Amino acid sequence: MDTKQHKNINWGIIGLGKIANKFAQDLLKIEDATLYAVASRNLNKASEFAKNYNVSHAYGTYEALVNDPNIDAVYIATPHAFHNENAILCLNHKKAVLCEKPFAMNLNEVDEMVATAKANNTLLMEAMWTYFLPHYQFALNHIENETFGKIVKIEADFGFKPEIDLTSRVFDKTLGGGSLLDIGIYPIFAALSTLGEPVHIESKATFFDNDVDSSCLMVFSYDNGVEAHLKSTLLDKTPTEAIFYCESGTIKINSRFQEPTTVTLIHQDKEETIDFGYTKNGYYYETLHFNQLIRDNKKESDIMTFDFSKKLITLLDTVRSQIGLKYE
Repeated sequence: MDTKQHKNINWGIIGLGKIANKFAQDLLKIEDATLYAVASRNLNKASEFAKNYNVSHAYGTYEALVNDPNIDAVYIATPHAFHNENAILCLNHKKAVLCEKPFAMNLNEVDEMVATAKANNTLLMEAMWTYFLPHYQFALNHIENETFGKIVKIEADFGFKPEIDLTSRVFDKTLGGGSLLDIGIYPIFAALSTLGEPVHIESKATFFDNDVDSSCLMVFSYDNGVEAHLKSTLLDKTPTEAIFYCESGTIKINSRFQEPTTVTLIHQDKEETIDFGYTKNGYYYETLHFNQLIRDNKKESDIMTFDFSKKLITLLDTVRSQIGLKYE
């Protein structure tokens, strides 16, 4: 038996909110992986989380977790504004880091994280789960193979209407709250992963009373005349679909396109919807990939590369600049 290929990966989680719970649920479904430790600034919260998921170690500081020699990888689930600081802490302690999207608040922070990973020869990856989902890879395959010819237009949106609570992370500007970083990143990802970087961007936004962006409309233009029409909003529930109009057919990723769902192929007035039989969330698939990177002693993903993450945050930075959104 190749012990490297079956090495058990001991995981830690930093930040124990809603997303951390979902990640933990998917991690429990993975063989050869253990949720070994969790950390919160509140030890009681960490202990309660650990009890719920039968985790052996709960820490009241992030520093205590990264100093645990038995941890192989850390999932960072803290608010956006802390990703840079938390990732660098882990990387400086030689812990492989899977950091929730957006990778950080801006390109400068992402550059610093990547430089730290390289300096420590330690694995780092942005947790953009959509890239690893079977339905998204299926759609990408059809696009790359030009099953229906080249893309002529993209439409992608993500919108929901949360209860207005200015004390919550989603509405907290200091934590990177608002529609763009939280959900606008997904339509932008859809465009970047299929068409690459645009040559021109037009953006406009609306804002809540506390200057957090409530919605954002974006048009990405490409040198071949193709456009991507993208939208994020916290004002309405939208279809949350990604539609790729091609020369002789359409590839439609159904709601909600960024998470496990179905794909409809439309060609010559015929529609076929493919159901991928999902029983797990997206965390499962990205974690399988990340675990294998560790076993293969890789320091960078060949799917969610540093270059891709830098391009993604650069697009977010450009849109922020255009709509006048500042987090400082």
